[in-house]
Amino acid sequence: MKSAGSSLLTHLSSEVTSVAMCWKLTTATGTVLGFTSHSTDLVVSGVTYKSAVGFTPTAIQTGAGLNVDNLDVQGVLDALGIVEADVYAGVYDGAEVEVFLVNWANLNHGIMRLRKGFLGNVKIARQGFEAEIRGLLERFQRSIVEVYTPGCRADLGDARCTVDLGAFTETGTITSVTNRRVFADTTRTEADGYFLGGLLTWTSGNNSGLSMEVKQYTLATTQFELMLPMRYTVQVGDGYSVYAGCDKAWETCRDKFNNILNFRGEPFVPQTQDMAVSSIR
Repeated sequence: MKSAGSSLLTHLSSEVTSVAMCWKLTTATGTVLGFTSHSTDLVVSGVTYKSAVGFTPTAIQTGAGLNVDNLDVQGVLDALGIVEADVYAGVYDGAEVEVFLVNWANLNHGIMRLRKGFLGNVKIARQGFEAEIRGLLERFQRSIVEVYTPGCRADLGDARCTVDLGAFTETGTITSVTNRRVFADTTRTEADGYFLGGLLTWTSGNNSGLSMEVKQYTLATTQFELMLPMRYTVQVGDGYSVYAGCDKAWETCRDKFNNILNFRGEPFVPQTQDMAVSSIR
């Protein structure tokens, strides 16, 4: 049930209303952005909600069950003041979102909260974007306890893994380019697959500061293939740093990283047939 003050409820029940939708976004770093469907900016509780011509929220539907209720928002990047590079860099990943109604003719009537959740998938095309707002019930779909797994549950270099990524990080310069996803550095001497699953970060060029996971690396061609194409053109001479990949297998932890004491999996726990087949793959 949506809650609102008596004054706003009275206004909503009248034949003619003056309501506007507001969207408040708070990033993980604490940056607050506000947008409104009204024709002029609104200030609500000290936050300025910019009038965004290119801001279009979809209808909100709420169910009685425990299924996740989502809302999509479409907009134009320039109109909202959102920088495309920040979206690709993950600045808005997991940002908290609040959606509510106000009476723009009398903001003292308070607000009616429509949805609160977190920013999900964001798609960008032709200077516009479409963002999914995931409801609070989405949290119930996440695992909150660890389960036994044959593979390691830590991420390479994190506090539980403790591997020093600096010892496994290499730098270089691109010497040939196939496309924004495939390119080579003829100075590389690491074995096939050494960087598979690792993270490549650009240190210069059009994509400077952006990162992408490595899908494949082949010594014979000294060629990298990324999981997804980079946003901007990759050029000969672009600098990068990349650290070794980890497939989370017990043997890799032992032989490649000499870190078996910190392995966070259970490779010797008896498994069902389905689990065994999955781990072999």
